[in-house]
Amino acid sequence: MTTNTAAGERLFRFALLLKGLDGAAELLAAVVLLVVPAAAVHQLVADVLARDLLGRPDGFLARHLVAGTAEFASGNRTFVVLYLGLHGIVKIALVVALVRRWQPAYPVAVAVLTAFVAYEIDRAVRTGSVLLPFLAALDVVVIVLIIREYRLLRREC
Repeated sequence: MTTNTAAGERLFRFALLLKGLDGAAELLAAVVLLVVPAAAVHQLVADVLARDLLGRPDGFLARHLVAGTAEFASGNRTFVVLYLGLHGIVKIALVVALVRRWQPAYPVAVAVLTAFVAYEIDRAVRTGSVLLPFLAALDVVVIVLIIREYRLLRREC
């Protein structure tokens, strides 16, 4: 294995670790949002804003947090919980399959992550989210790493 290939393998493993942690965090967030009352979420947001943890209370981040919380409390709770839960489960399953080097999982992972990117970009355009384009860019990097690793794996077989 060349140095370049070893470095690529380490980067791929690191990306998988991040995706696995991200999936676990999303699944945990879904469970928390499922059991935590909306009033507690509102109180947490109020506490964050009162301590100026996001800058000025009328600033960009604060406005987005308040708007997101209002949307969540107004009935999109089910969507958020399902989205985070399913997103987390899918990511964890794909990471496990890729760590085990199960060849059929590579094209599936690329397709699923591409769908996530399309959704993240669409949602960012519609909502003005500052986080979603960043997450989409990270997913694109992971897609490139998965394709690279898949090609190397197929050459070995």
